Amino acid sequence: MSTALPMLKGYRVLDLTQIVAGPTCTRIMAELGADVVKVELAPFGDRTRIGGLKSRNPEHRSSSRSTYYFQHNHSKKSIALDIKHPRGLALIKRMIPKFDVLVENFSPGVMARAGLSYEALRALNPRLVMCSISLAGQDGPLSRKPGYDYIAQAYAGITDLIGSPDGDPSLITMAIGDTATGMTAAMAVGFALLHRERTGEGQHVEATLLDTYFQMHEVAVPRVALRNGYVPRRTGSQHPDGGPTGIFRCGDGTHLSLAILPHQWSAFVGALEMPELSEDPRFATASLRRDNNEDIKAILEGWLARMGTRERAMAVLDAKRIPCAPVLTLNQAMAHPHLRERGTVRKVRDEVIGEFEIPGFPAKFSAWRPQESLRASALGEDNEDVLKELLGLTPAEVQGLYDDEVLVQDPLIEQRTRAKVRVP
Repeated sequence: MSTALPMLKGYRVLDLTQIVAGPTCTRIMAELGADVVKVELAPFGDRTRIGGLKSRNPEHRSSSRSTYYFQHNHSKKSIALDIKHPRGLALIKRMIPKFDVLVENFSPGVMARAGLSYEALRALNPRLVMCSISLAGQDGPLSRKPGYDYIAQAYAGITDLIGSPDGDPSLITMAIGDTATGMTAAMAVGFALLHRERTGEGQHVEATLLDTYFQMHEVAVPRVALRNGYVPRRTGSQHPDGGPTGIFRCGDGTHLSLAILPHQWSAFVGALEMPELSEDPRFATASLRRDNNEDIKAILEGWLARMGTRERAMAVLDAKRIPCAPVLTLNQAMAHPHLRERGTVRKVRDEVIGEFEIPGFPAKFSAWRPQESLRASALGEDNEDVLKELLGLTPAEVQGLYDDEVLVQDPLIEQRTRAKVRVP
């Protein structure tokens, strides 16, 4: 197994993103070997720097480091500048010819108003692959609307289908759409780079939260299209197509998730040792089992109650290869030996925050393994290195940018620099 040449080594990515969706895209590319330079907006940088957990050490109170930022932006360099300042904008334009990819997630129109539209950037670098990530796209009736994950979730018809049938819709409170959109964007950029390798042409690609969420409807869209008047409804803890598929209460008060396809019905009946269910006319076909889903739920939860514990019930179901899982808390999931062995739960260490855990890389490769040690830059930590390497700026020129507040940096770095200067 080779670890010397990750798939994207040699590619440069200019990251003008923040929060989750855009940073997920560029983080994936960074970990796969791309040289990712994250441009953070002065004076505070990515908004996630003030989120998550921070060091409790009073000496680190002004630090720009946070667990939220680390998780979504490790393996990148950080340059922090005022993009609204003419000199800051000029620096961005000067860097464009040095990069293969630019990823941005400003509201549609912002890049163009700044003079950084794809057409303008293509004139500077025809081979550039530019990826724009947004709520709903660069055009269309919703294109100018601001919004985040939960807004796209609602527009995509997802939120309405989550929750109990007789209650209000529920909110998915983790960044499912943001993360999936970031992965979609990374895929699109990778394919665009492949296209460029074959043709020499760059291009502009898009990934949107709304489009990504809409892809998550597995069967309902054709049903709505073909069945006049059909409206999918919330079914709470049960899948609308029956199965039984859903969440069920065990005898010890815990919960169990089952996902049973039609061809597994006989095995399920065998696991419950209730052969009479095979002859019950209510459950003769998959469609009848769907229509009588509540009856199946009552029968199954009665069996689970008699089994006593979730572990005992799962042992019986597993023996018949019935797909099932305990409904774990996040704490229990993070402690699970399978997630630990595969690196799904990943231990990292930050020099200010200390040791903590983040999600691991979501794909596995036979010819490459993720680095064991990860690091996230402080705000503007790489200003000098990036500007010297890419643009050939001298220390005096960089200092002039600091003096004019075009560049900013983590206060702790400034304090350490001043302390070194005072040392005789």
